[in-house]
Amino acid sequence: MARTTISDARKKDTREKIELGGLIVKAGLRYEKRALLLGALVDLRRRLNSDEGERARLIALGAEAFGDDGE
Repeated sequence: MARTTISDARKKDTREKIELGGLIVKAGLRYEKRALLLGALVDLRRRLNSDEGERARLIALGAEAFGDDGE
């Protein structure tokens, strides 16, 4: 039973990481250096924590790129 739960959790984690990687590709950043991508994400986290307007702006931009509500 515990083995199944761990296996399911690992599968879920793997799928989430694959989906997040797909966002990098969709954004056209596939060939950027990993350090640049991580730096950009760390900077984004800091900006989102201090600026709710930036959060709303980026959600709208992302939804437009998806062509829907962003999900």
